Amino acid sequence: MIPATGRVLGLDWGTSRIGVAISDETQLVASPLDTLTRRAGRRLPLAQFLTIITRECPVGLVAGLPLDDYGREGESASAAREMGRIFAARTNLPIEWVDESFSTAQTLEAMIAMGRRPTISNIDRSAAAEVLQQWLDKRR
Repeated sequence: MIPATGRVLGLDWGTSRIGVAISDETQLVASPLDTLTRRAGRRLPLAQFLTIITRECPVGLVAGLPLDDYGREGESASAAREMGRIFAARTNLPIEWVDESFSTAQTLEAMIAMGRRPTISNIDRSAAAEVLQQWLDKRR
């Protein structure tokens, strides 16, 4: 279980990139933080991830699960769970899961509505913030 205070790291899994977001200490607001790049056929970017962990000192992880239209877990959700398990094991941090269906599409739509020019990396980190904010709101 993730402690009620302290910064929480949010993760938005993707086959090419992993969006990363962070909450404030009071766990009220999520902010985009970084984008980890994965190379095809390579392992997860653990060194980059561990650098973020050392710098930000989170108390837990929240990972998005890309569920299908019926709320079921498919290949993408299995891959996201595997990523989360590896990251949690390497950091000894608790992890919780959130349905992240449509988070990237919602993020893109919001960015366009605000007149911001979406780039690949800011979409991924903003989607991670959307996932984390959903968890923070639900937890309150």
